[in-house]
Amino acid sequence: MLNFPRLLTVFFLCFFAGFAQQKSIDAVRTNARITVDGKLDEEAWRTAPVATDFVMFAPDNGKAIAAEKRTEVRFLYDNEAVYIAGTLKDDPKLILKEITQRDVVGTADIFGVFLNGFNDGQQDFQFFVTASGVQLDRLATEDGEVNVSNFSQDMSWDAIWDSATELTESGWTVEMKIPYAALRFSKEQVQNWGLNFYREIRRDRQVYTWNFVDAKIATTRNQNGLLKGIQDVKTTTRLFFIPYSSYYYEDTPGGIANTVKAGMDIKYGINDAFTLDAILVPDFGQTRFDNIILNLTPFEQQFAENRPFFTEGTDLFSKANLLYTRRIGGPARFRPRDFDPTVESLTDEPAAVDLLNALKISGRTKGGLGIGVLNAITEETYGTFTNNETGATRRAIIEPLTNYNVFVVDQRFNNNSSVTYTNTSVLRNGFYRDATVSALNFDLYTKDNSYNLFGDFKYSSIFGDTYVDGFKTSLNFEKTSGKWRYSLFGKYLSDNYEINDLGILFQTNYHNAYVDWSYRILNPTGWFNSFSVAFRNSVEFQNNTGRVQDYYHNVSISATSRANDFYSFEAQYNPLTSYDFYMPQVENRFNYVPGSYILNAYYSSNYNRTFALDARLNYRKYFEYNRIDYVYSVSPRIRVNDRCLLIAGTSYVRSINDLGSIGFVDDAGSIYYTRRTVKTITTDLTGRYALNNRMTFNLTARHYWLTSRNKANFTLRDDGFLNAADFIEGIDDNFGAFNLDLSYTWWFAPASQVTVLYRNSAQDYRNDLSQNYGRSFQNLFAENMANIFSISFRYYIDYNRAKNWF
Repeated sequence: MLNFPRLLTVFFLCFFAGFAQQKSIDAVRTNARITVDGKLDEEAWRTAPVATDFVMFAPDNGKAIAAEKRTEVRFLYDNEAVYIAGTLKDDPKLILKEITQRDVVGTADIFGVFLNGFNDGQQDFQFFVTASGVQLDRLATEDGEVNVSNFSQDMSWDAIWDSATELTESGWTVEMKIPYAALRFSKEQVQNWGLNFYREIRRDRQVYTWNFVDAKIATTRNQNGLLKGIQDVKTTTRLFFIPYSSYYYEDTPGGIANTVKAGMDIKYGINDAFTLDAILVPDFGQTRFDNIILNLTPFEQQFAENRPFFTEGTDLFSKANLLYTRRIGGPARFRPRDFDPTVESLTDEPAAVDLLNALKISGRTKGGLGIGVLNAITEETYGTFTNNETGATRRAIIEPLTNYNVFVVDQRFNNNSSVTYTNTSVLRNGFYRDATVSALNFDLYTKDNSYNLFGDFKYSSIFGDTYVDGFKTSLNFEKTSGKWRYSLFGKYLSDNYEINDLGILFQTNYHNAYVDWSYRILNPTGWFNSFSVAFRNSVEFQNNTGRVQDYYHNVSISATSRANDFYSFEAQYNPLTSYDFYMPQVENRFNYVPGSYILNAYYSSNYNRTFALDARLNYRKYFEYNRIDYVYSVSPRIRVNDRCLLIAGTSYVRSINDLGSIGFVDDAGSIYYTRRTVKTITTDLTGRYALNNRMTFNLTARHYWLTSRNKANFTLRDDGFLNAADFIEGIDDNFGAFNLDLSYTWWFAPASQVTVLYRNSAQDYRNDLSQNYGRSFQNLFAENMANIFSISFRYYIDYNRAKNWF
């Protein structure tokens, strides 16, 4: 008698085992000339082997692609480059093809290729083309989803390569030429490369790969297919020059200035594995503006890095989390030794310290050994100090000549495990403090990538008038595959652990224990494309006193509906009174923070629609009379057509009966606090209009307004609670900031661009709260406005092409 359930089980095991088996394709050399035009009409393509039978990565992991969306990819190579031709079946009327600028993921179908010349599962060079012909490329050194929208990968990396697309009656085609100068591979005569092909059908939010990528396993870079038998290829000279010139016209409250700048970036392939990047006379004048706020916390504001040199290829330098690149060329941090704030004031200083030059060397050998060196030098910087009584001025150093250095050695093994040593150092000329931090990290996976153990030990040293050292250590065990996952984590930071000369760290002198547990679906259900629920618990103690700094229980739910709308909900319970050791801004002092509960909700509709909406609501109620924080924000977006996109956003933040230090300590040592109501309104507008896939207009505008109204004042007791104090006048805050960038960008050649930018900015601060939103907005434009017009030309020269010019 037939056992039907057993036969069915065997059938499905065989079916999915076929998907799990690594696919391969033979490399075929061609002597024919391939014209990259998207037409695929060369005879060589007809005889090239075909990669097909794509499998879904998301949302229905493991499902075969439908016959009406059949995808066929062919691969050829010659002495100069590899060539890829893709035929992507679909209804041409349904293909999404929004036009964006390079490296911007829009609402468009996408084709991609992943190449790993060492076939070691360590680093993929990934190249994507949208149905509208927009190029995207990135270095993939991190695990996670293979989706092009996985921004944990290095999207700032740009290579010179060619591509073209064409819409057809049965779908669309893509053709790509990727020179060897854009890749890394060994010198062996016969090589096998890691290879995968990628297709995203945007309207359905479906992602497919040629070689099956199992979503149950967190590690993805070791799930490529195989390109077999590529022979007699040689690495070309990887030498690139990127000269630039720029002009700035500035009209600010300080006067009018005209500035011309010129410089050059250099990229040089030292060998098959390592690359040198250097910037000579850098110019970052057209990088995106910072989102300035009025900071009422005891911690510095952390800014995003927008300078290309410090974002491209820096994953190796960031493994120990010791590098905050905004330290390099940031605001000056020092005062003269004889500076007395009661006698004189700093009345004039540059907005940032000038960067003289910087270089980085990084790469990874075939054996998995990664080495990185980053070095930057900033110039000696002076400020003007004015005597408070006489008005006499003097110039003095506020930032010495400084050398910043990061050195990393990272050995990977067993595909995804690694051990890393990192050292950072900051050396300053003269009597100013120097600093070093050393770190040892390990990140270990089981053979099947189901479990992970990672941890670190970091040691910091400060060399100044006195020597100070400290350390930090942590350990984490995690289940990283399957529907059910969990992690256990603990860390300890000593009192004097300090990394802020080149890194960023807000809190020290505490220990923490954390545990979480989560469940997720791996394939769609009747209601959801994705669904997950997580439970998190954490407790944190200050080392010296044993007082609780943080303690919570958290549950979160997130889901994507079958219509591809995203929802999330979070609830958190902080049951105990905790203590803040940072708000007093005086060593060994602390204030209480009452227990609370938090509710957060977020909704994001499917961006494929012409009109989409993001909305967020956060609510926190403290176990104290009428002390509440809440946030609501809404951001509608309209895709007018394939060329034009508009995104608006506004957020409203209100803290009722917030408690904070006013930064004043009297002669008796009393620390003064304020009970205040803080209100913040932020409005953003982003617009993009694409003339074609090489020319775009971009608009970014932001208005920020914060008011803080003092309601009562207190002094801080030794036990962290407060005593009432006399009311203090004149400590209300009213701060506004406005920024606008309007730019035109033309990618006139591969990785080469002309950018025209108009920038408008203003800030206004006062203690007067009698003015409403409209009046405060007008104050920004009264006398604080700065206008900058700039033109930048940047040309990417490949030595291999340039040598044929002469």
